[in-house]
Amino acid sequence: MAPLHRQTPPKHIDRRDLYTNLEARIQYLHSFLDFSTRDIEALTSGAKYIRALIPAIVNIVYKKLLQYDITARAFTTRSTSYSGPVDQEEEMNESSPQILHRKGFLRGYLVKLCSDPSKMEFWEYYILDKVGMMHVNRDESQHSLHIEYIHISATLSLIQDILTSAILSHPRLTMDRKIALLKALSKILWIQNDLFAKWYVRDGDEYEGERLVPEVEAEGWLHGKEVVRGEEEVGGGDDGEEEEQIEERGGRCPFKDVEVGGAKFV
Repeated sequence: MAPLHRQTPPKHIDRRDLYTNLEARIQYLHSFLDFSTRDIEALTSGAKYIRALIPAIVNIVYKKLLQYDITARAFTTRSTSYSGPVDQEEEMNESSPQILHRKGFLRGYLVKLCSDPSKMEFWEYYILDKVGMMHVNRDESQHSLHIEYIHISATLSLIQDILTSAILSHPRLTMDRKIALLKALSKILWIQNDLFAKWYVRDGDEYEGERLVPEVEAEGWLHGKEVVRGEEEVGGGDDGEEEEQIEERGGRCPFKDVEVGGAKFV
């Protein structure tokens, strides 16, 4: 007679915690997506390849956002739901001071994507619960925006598409490393998507009074410390790592001539 196998009981997840405790929500998402040390290792070893892509990602994203009036006018009105007139002199282009400022923060955000996801502050600000709150304008502060969720999710999808195309086209990475890096990045971007969505959807509204709302601070600040600088330089590795990057690329960007979204990596 075949031995009876006991079924492992389902792991308990406290629903209230998902809406009131950020760390519990992150732990649940990590568990569900099997985000593990393998993903952290893939991200750590692949950080230099992500950093090489950052200038092109930033340019492609803002070129795309300026193609549509509904997203372009948000840079002057701070809202994608505003439908009133916009002064002609306030119309934006890729060289506008406001766009250059926004590009700096996206660049800083992507640099932080290459930091340590084993630390809670990575999820708390860097990938990015607090920025989700700032984009939904729940606090109506001077630092907040009102960017509707459709544009947030589309932008994250665009970033994922650029990363996927470029990493799969890398001439030196083995397929195993490409797969590991893309799986890890995909999990992080979907967790990021959730941390945006939780500020928009009405699920868990019965716990609204218990929800911990991050302190309203200037963009790039967390608990009184500046964690993302708008002018942050791409790179940040030690000299040995920089030499390794230059040697590996043979003096040129390994993504050169790869085209995504109508723009080439240079």
